[in-house]
Amino acid sequence: MKKFILDLTVTENIKLHTNYVLLKLTSPSLLPEMFPGQFAELRVDGSPTTFLRRPISINFVDKQRNEVWFLIQLVGDGTRRLAEVKSGDVINTVLPLGNGYTMPLKASDKLLLVGGGVGTAPMLFLGEQLAKNGHKPTFLLGARSDKDLLQLEEFAKYGEVYTTTEDGSYGEKGYVTQHSILGKVQFEQIYTCGPKPMMMAVAKYAKSNQIECEVSLENTMACGIGACLCCVENTTEGHLCVCKEGPVFNIKKLLWQI
Repeated sequence: MKKFILDLTVTENIKLHTNYVLLKLTSPSLLPEMFPGQFAELRVDGSPTTFLRRPISINFVDKQRNEVWFLIQLVGDGTRRLAEVKSGDVINTVLPLGNGYTMPLKASDKLLLVGGGVGTAPMLFLGEQLAKNGHKPTFLLGARSDKDLLQLEEFAKYGEVYTTTEDGSYGEKGYVTQHSILGKVQFEQIYTCGPKPMMMAVAKYAKSNQIECEVSLENTMACGIGACLCCVENTTEGHLCVCKEGPVFNIKKLLWQI
């Protein structure tokens, strides 16, 4: 799939939480086609300590407004610098990168989308595309507390939303794999993104219940095109670059001990 290096203009910078911002970017020309699960590499300007681009999941694509959204968690100098941009600023961006989630061949209402923390980001775009194609996705979103649950109103536009928080401040208390919905519905396909321990727990649940499952890995990615080998994952096909062959993988291809 062709990649583009574009100077994108910030239309909005929305502070969702102390540690999260939502950046909406646009282009004077039509944005290239993007798929759920793909990501972009954003250049960080003005930071003396940040030399590499930052890989950020594509959160949503608004074709009517010709916008691409990025949900950014502030974890270091690079992401904090990105969080400071203002409307009208320009961010040099490489996109779309990687391979996305597999779309079901037939309409289904037994699709579960599981997101944890900032890993909920690609679930919004995926859910919108599934709904657009006649599916009825169910979202299961987990976080440490109610303050870390993001974009719930956006998710509710495309399917039923269930939540867990570790402290019990919103939704059911506990982890996503402990939610009661898993005992009520037999899902046919699970898609997930989030911290690796969470994804491994989801993958274990899927495997034990013979459910197809795809995960989006978050290995450290520097170049985004498979050149630097920072993000290599050991798979049934040998060592593969997550940024190029992934970031989405079927769990059957991963050598996880689950």
